[in-house]
Amino acid sequence: MPKSQLRANFAARLIQARQMRGFSQRSLGDKMGMGKERGAVRINRYEHEVTAIGFESLQKMAETLEVPVSYLLADDARMADAILALSHADASQMDLLADLIPVLVENPALLSRLMKVAQLPRREQASALKSLTEKA
Repeated sequence: MPKSQLRANFAARLIQARQMRGFSQRSLGDKMGMGKERGAVRINRYEHEVTAIGFESLQKMAETLEVPVSYLLADDARMADAILALSHADASQMDLLADLIPVLVENPALLSRLMKVAQLPRREQASALKSLTEKA
């Protein structure tokens, strides 16, 4: 029976988030309230795609790992990284980014120019952004 891609993605994100927080399987399970032994077994089964996680456990896991639920369910690593980065924005930044992302997706040339600015040393970014806005 082929394994679910969703389970594989979840397992990869779980391992990444757990390691990012410096948790062992045992400590994560314990922090989620499952106890050390039972929790270690359960987390191991999630990571090896043996057991699917329920919604309540998924929510508790995301809270314990301090990541959005959507991060744990992201389709791939790039999407997960973007979700994690967005989760650090405050409400006003989130509103601006929600408006900006579709504009950038629809305008690859603008996105390319912004990426070039982002790759500059920080001290050069302000003048490059100013130059970019004068061209628009």
